[in-house]
Amino acid sequence: MISVTRINGTPMWLNALLVEMVEESPDTYITLITGKRLIVLEKVDEVIEKIRQYNKDIGSNLATIKVQSLEDLS
Repeated sequence: MISVTRINGTPMWLNALLVEMVEESPDTYITLITGKRLIVLEKVDEVIEKIRQYNKDIGSNLATIKVQSLEDLS
Protein backbone atom coordinates (compact mmCIF):
# COMPACT_ATOMS: atom_id res chain seq x y z
CA MET A 1 0.00 0.00 0.00
CA ILE A 2 1.12 3.55 -0.67
CA SER A 3 -0.03 6.68 1.13
CA VAL A 4 -1.58 9.50 -0.87
CA THR A 5 -3.59 12.55 0.12
CA ARG A 6 -7.09 13.15 -1.17
CA ILE A 7 -7.87 16.55 -2.65
CA ASN A 8 -9.68 17.49 0.62
CA GLY A 9 -6.47 16.85 2.60
CA THR A 10 -7.35 13.52 4.19
CA PRO A 11 -4.76 10.73 3.98
CA MET A 12 -5.59 7.52 2.17
CA TRP A 13 -3.79 4.20 1.67
CA LEU A 14 -3.96 2.84 -1.85
CA ASN A 15 -3.16 -0.64 -3.16
CA ALA A 16 -0.37 0.18 -5.64
CA LEU A 17 -1.00 -3.06 -7.54
CA LEU A 18 -4.39 -1.72 -8.66
CA VAL A 19 -3.01 1.44 -10.30
CA GLU A 20 -3.47 1.44 -14.05
CA MET A 21 -2.59 5.03 -14.90
CA VAL A 22 -1.43 8.27 -13.27
CA GLU A 23 -1.92 11.59 -15.04
CA GLU A 24 -1.59 15.28 -14.26
CA SER A 25 -3.88 17.88 -15.81
CA PRO A 26 -3.30 20.02 -13.61
CA ASP A 27 -4.57 17.89 -10.69
CA THR A 28 -3.12 14.41 -10.28
CA TYR A 29 -5.57 11.66 -11.25
CA ILE A 30 -4.99 8.01 -10.39
CA THR A 31 -7.01 5.52 -12.41
CA LEU A 32 -7.36 2.04 -10.94
CA ILE A 33 -7.83 -1.17 -12.93
CA THR A 34 -11.41 -1.18 -11.60
CA GLY A 35 -12.07 2.05 -13.52
CA LYS A 36 -12.32 4.17 -10.36
CA ARG A 37 -10.53 7.55 -10.59
CA LEU A 38 -9.03 9.37 -7.62
CA ILE A 39 -7.75 12.93 -7.36
CA VAL A 40 -4.75 13.37 -5.06
CA LEU A 41 -2.57 16.27 -3.92
CA GLU A 42 0.76 14.55 -4.72
CA LYS A 43 2.43 15.27 -8.05
CA VAL A 44 2.69 12.51 -10.65
CA ASP A 45 6.42 12.04 -10.02
CA GLU A 46 5.78 11.46 -6.30
CA VAL A 47 3.05 8.90 -6.95
CA ILE A 48 5.17 7.04 -9.51
CA GLU A 49 8.14 6.97 -7.13
CA LYS A 50 5.93 5.59 -4.34
CA ILE A 51 4.64 2.86 -6.68
CA ARG A 52 8.18 2.01 -7.82
CA GLN A 53 9.39 1.81 -4.23
CA TYR A 54 6.43 -0.37 -3.24
CA ASN A 55 7.12 -2.76 -6.14
CA LYS A 56 10.78 -2.87 -5.15
CA ASP A 57 9.87 -3.55 -1.50
CA ILE A 58 7.64 -6.50 -2.38
CA GLY A 59 10.05 -7.82 -5.00
CA SER A 60 7.69 -7.64 -7.97
CA ASN A 61 10.27 -5.87 -10.13
CA LEU A 62 12.76 -8.71 -9.58
CA ALA A 63 10.19 -11.26 -10.69
CA THR A 64 9.56 -9.27 -13.87
CA ILE A 65 13.29 -8.98 -14.60
CA LYS A 66 13.76 -12.72 -14.02
CA VAL A 67 10.90 -13.60 -16.37
CA GLN A 68 12.24 -11.25 -19.03
CA SER A 69 15.70 -12.83 -18.70
CA LEU A 70 14.27 -16.31 -19.12
CA GLU A 71 12.32 -15.20 -22.19
CA ASP A 72 15.48 -13.74 -23.73
CA LEU A 73 17.20 -17.13 -23.43
CA SER A 74 14.44 -18.89 -25.36
